[in-house]
Order: sequence, then structure tokens, then C-alpha cells
Amino acid sequence: MSQYNIDEEIEEIAGGEFEREPVPQSKLKSWKSFLGMYAGEHAAGTEFVIGPLFLTTGVSAFDLIIGLLLGNLLAVLSWRFLTAEIAVKYRLTLYYQLEKIVGKKLVIGYNLANGILFCFLAGAMITVSATAVGIPFNMEMPKLTDTMPNGITWVIIVLAIGAVISLIAAKGYETVSKAANYMSPIIVLAFLASGIVALRELDVNSFSDFWNIWGEGGEPFPGQIKYTFWHVMIWSWFANAAMHVGMSDLSVFRFAKKASSGWTTAAGMYVGHYMAWIAAALLYAVYLKSPEAQAALSGGTAPNVAPGPLAYNALGIFGAIAVVLAGWTTANPTIYRAGLAFQAIIPKTSTFWVTIIAGSVATLAGLFPAFAMKLLDFVALYGFILAPMGAIIVFEHFYGKKANIIMDYAETRHVKFNRAVFWAWAISFGLCYFVSVTFDIFLSFMTLPAWLLCGLLFLLMSKKKEQQPVKNG
Repeated sequence: MSQYNIDEEIEEIAGGEFEREPVPQSKLKSWKSFLGMYAGEHAAGTEFVIGPLFLTTGVSAFDLIIGLLLGNLLAVLSWRFLTAEIAVKYRLTLYYQLEKIVGKKLVIGYNLANGILFCFLAGAMITVSATAVGIPFNMEMPKLTDTMPNGITWVIIVLAIGAVISLIAAKGYETVSKAANYMSPIIVLAFLASGIVALRELDVNSFSDFWNIWGEGGEPFPGQIKYTFWHVMIWSWFANAAMHVGMSDLSVFRFAKKASSGWTTAAGMYVGHYMAWIAAALLYAVYLKSPEAQAALSGGTAPNVAPGPLAYNALGIFGAIAVVLAGWTTANPTIYRAGLAFQAIIPKTSTFWVTIIAGSVATLAGLFPAFAMKLLDFVALYGFILAPMGAIIVFEHFYGKKANIIMDYAETRHVKFNRAVFWAWAISFGLCYFVSVTFDIFLSFMTLPAWLLCGLLFLLMSKKKEQQPVKNG
């Protein structure tokens, strides 16, 4: 398939057409269109940070390797049997399908939250790229515990990267997709090469040697919590909670000929979220043996988790370039999606300017290393906030008729704010977050309870006899 055809398909998959109508049969895509997309999207800048962060939690070999194996499988199953299943049934974007149930006013609130969280995620990726660009300038790298900018060099580099990324994203998805398609194979190769080089540096000659890198685990680094098998499995399952159980990828799989295309997400989970995370963790394991890292640990501080120097030490200039590209190719489409979310709120503003606004917010976020250094926590929060709204769609699809509720309530009754949906989300979010904070429970452990509770409350509050047709309410 030519590069032109791939770009064309990805642009359509991204949601550039049929925003308020089902995708016609003539525009449906085979599973091959999704395979490359997911493999490229999930071997990206985040992986250079997440892999090392797992090591800072004192994780053991079994917990990391088997936990990731099963957690990513659960994510693939969620995409296949929930997201793809519903997507090929209705062939609508997440935003339009949600609007039919919850109403236009409530969707605005969802879009605002989605856009802001996308900006923060893009900001973390600008931080990732900055750690590589800063190498020739002998820039001081952000520490694991840093929250504020650490110097003028850091600020200038982040602002420059953010400006370039924002301008590219503002030119539209065709430009973004071309950049991602050309760069993705390079990034995947860099992860693989990083892992191989790291194994050589660690004198790994057998599987037992590989297993012993993590062994039985250890104490977490200062400021980190201890991860067990359950932390790794549940976190990796819900790392993309907004996309699968949160139904964001309805916008992608509405173009699929069959729900079985959902299996292609395995390419992203096991190339990116398995191979790439472990390869990045191996890079960090090499660094932890260095005098600099040992000195930091002896002094009671956590060694740096700066992707740029880690990759540069393993692969030289190729590694540094790969980190820049990885952060870039993740931040570009993320800023673009944030711009679309904001445009849904202010539709009269051009796509170019809302994307520039989103890029500016992302760049400001990138100045603060905390978004990247606390990426495990941020990703958990991101999924926890957005995933329960996907439960509304899932529970209506599978149980709506059995529960005898009015399907597509907002559209049917001409309301702009479905109170049942709002209170189902608010109660589930508030209660589960309160439990997490009060009893110091890992937030990802509460994502599934919040999702289930939101769906159940939605059905209970949406009974026909209880809902009143309040027009424009």
C-alpha cells in the first residue's frame, strides 16, 4: 500500500468525516488499516518514561513481565468486545453517540475535560523531547521529584519545541499523520535496539539472567509507591481506559468492516506497551549501575528518569533523535485531538487557532516536569475521570432495553442536559475518589468500580417512569 493511501485512511479514521452520521459501507476499512496505526501510536514518547518509572516502584520480575502480559491482554479484550463491538453497530463518533444520550450541554463539559487532559499529556511528551534536545547544551535534566522548571535553558528548549509541534498540529491531521507514519518505524526500531544494547550492557546471556534483572523486586525509590503484580496488571489494563472502556476509540473503529478489527490493538499493546516498556526499563536498569545513579541512591534521592540521556547513552545520536521523534509524534496528534475537543465548545473558532490554543496550554504544561515524572499517576487519573462516561454508552447498548429505559434519551426527549447521566458520573467519581484518598488505595484500582457504578446508576436513574421530558433542560 502506498504512503498516500495510508495517510488518506488514517485521516478518515481520525474522524475527519461523518461527524454526525454513520459511516457508509463504501468508506469501511479492513483490519490492515488499524494494525499499523495502533502499532505506531502506542510505541511513542510515553513509553520512554513509563518503562523506567516501573523500576522506580521496586517491581519484581514476575510482577512486571506477567503483570504487563495479562494487563495488556485485558486492554485488547476491552477494545475487541466493547469498543469495536459498539462501533460497528452504530458507526458514530464518541462525541455524537454521547450527545444523543447525554445532551449537548453535558457533552461540552466532557469535551472541556478531555481537551485539558489531552493538553497535559501532550505537555509530558514535550518534556520527553526536551530531555533529548537539551543534551548538546549540557542542560540540567529534570529529577524524578522535580515539579518546577529547573533553569532558563529548559524553559527556552520547551518553548521552542512546543511552538514547532503546535504549528505542525495546526496544519491539520494530514500533516500530523504523514509525520507519524514516517517516524513510527524508526521509533519502534529504536526501542528494540535499546533493549538489545541494554541486555548486552547488563551481561544477559540467558532468560534467567534477564529475569534476575528485577529478581524479587525491592523498595521503591523516594517519593514512589511499591508496585505489586496487581498494580502492574490493573494499571496497564487501564492505561488507555479512556480509549477502550471510555469509548473514545468509537471514532476509530466506526470505520472497521468487522468488530474483529479490534484484535489489531494487540499490535499496540505488545509492541508498544510490552516490548517498548520493558526495553525502556532495561535502559534505566543500565543507568542505575552508573556511579551517578548509585551516588543519588546513596544520598537518599531518586536518580534521574530523563529519556534523552538514557537513549543517548545506549544508542548515541540515533537514540537521542528517536526520543525527540517519539515525543513529537505523540504530542502532535494529542494536541490536534485537544484542539478538536475545544472546537466543539467554540465551534465558530477556526481549527487552526483552537489547535494553537491547545498547543500553548500543552507547552506551558511541558515546562513543569511533574507531568512527565508523575506520568504513572497522571495516566491513572486521566482514565479514572473519563472512563465512566464510556460506561453510559456500554450499559445502554447491552442493557438499555432490558432495563426498560428510553434509548438515546437526550435526542428522543429533546433535552440538552441528561441529569441521570450527570449524577451517575458525579456520584461514581466522587465516591470512588473519596475511597481512594481516604484509604490510600491506588487510583487505578478504583477505575473499574467507578465505571461499573456509573453504568448501574445510569440505568437506575433512567427508568422511564422516573424521567420527565423536560425540554431544553
